[in-house]
Amino acid sequence: MHYRSTLAARNALHVIAERQGGYVTTAQARDAGYGDSHLTYHVGTGQLVRVAHGLYRLPTIPLHEHDEFIRLALWSRDRRGVPRAALSHETALLLHGLSDVLPTATHITVPPRFRKQPPRGCVLHVSRVPPADLRHWTVFSVTTPGRTLVDVAAASTVTTELLEQALAQALREGLVTADDLRRRAAETSHSRLARTLTAVTAHGGTA
Repeated sequence: MHYRSTLAARNALHVIAERQGGYVTTAQARDAGYGDSHLTYHVGTGQLVRVAHGLYRLPTIPLHEHDEFIRLALWSRDRRGVPRAALSHETALLLHGLSDVLPTATHITVPPRFRKQPPRGCVLHVSRVPPADLRHWTVFSVTTPGRTLVDVAAASTVTTELLEQALAQALREGLVTADDLRRRAAETSHSRLARTLTAVTAHGGTA
């Protein structure tokens, strides 16, 4: 922990919290100059709210529009404090504007050996996602449109109609290319993705 004046510690904590939708982890608070006794005191006075194990929130900072996703990212952090979860599947479709259907659960993808149990209302997918297939939004990450289409094509929960609509829109808006999707379909042996791409391009989609 770095020892700072009360004002300097408060300012440092506020800077961190503003970047994270009002949230700070215990480790981040310590780096800012808050010891365990300080955290306990500020929770008691209402200046901090303890929202989960090792996670606090400054109530003076308005909730972020993606508050749930920020909390999930911070929940998934490893021992180094690095978030390991990426928003994916139907949730990523929604974030990319490729679907207006609200998912019944929040979908996240975590790497193998991830051991935390998902919070209620969260569906966990286990897979390695290369950095090139991730896009960073504030604190959390979301799978890119191309990777997202691969994931939802492999999922039985997504209808063919929704997949076709999302794929056609992604092509139309230039979020993906047909060549990239063909390559991904070949590399992953996803016949459903290949069939959907063929159907969309045959009906006037971008070739």
